[in-house]
Amino acid sequence: MKLNSIGLDARQSKELGQELNTLLANFQVYYMNLRGIHWNIKGKRFFDLHAKFEELYDDANLKVDMVAERVLTLGEVPLHTFGDYMKIAKVPQGKNITEDEKAIRLIVDSLTEPLKIERRILEASDKADDEGTNSMMSDFITEQEKTVWMMKAWLAEEI
Repeated sequence: MKLNSIGLDARQSKELGQELNTLLANFQVYYMNLRGIHWNIKGKRFFDLHAKFEELYDDANLKVDMVAERVLTLGEVPLHTFGDYMKIAKVPQGKNITEDEKAIRLIVDSLTEPLKIERRILEASDKADDEGTNSMMSDFITEQEKTVWMMKAWLAEEI
């Protein structure tokens, strides 16, 4: 087994880097969804939602950077064009969403795909003894599950 400079199996690190790039692509679409609903939300809940969406897109932007840097740490190259993102992202694209319920629904629907990817990465990083990626995915999952729960509560839906 060939180890990379951080002591991980090089082949497993390459595979994790590819999965992280898939997560990166989906996070970029999620981020743009959040920007769009932040800019376009209307109605009586504007002030609360506008601020919440900004909080969420700031967090998503931070996660995008963390994922890209982890890809680099594993010795791979992070995707960095929208063309690349759109080829592999499965997060639904929101366009011209101005209604509060549609905006919240988009957030819930957008987080479904990253959570699936993060769970795959968590399992693979555990097998690879990659604590850095494992810890990051664990933290992301915990935060996003809470966000989904809160958004579903706002929609008065069961988790």
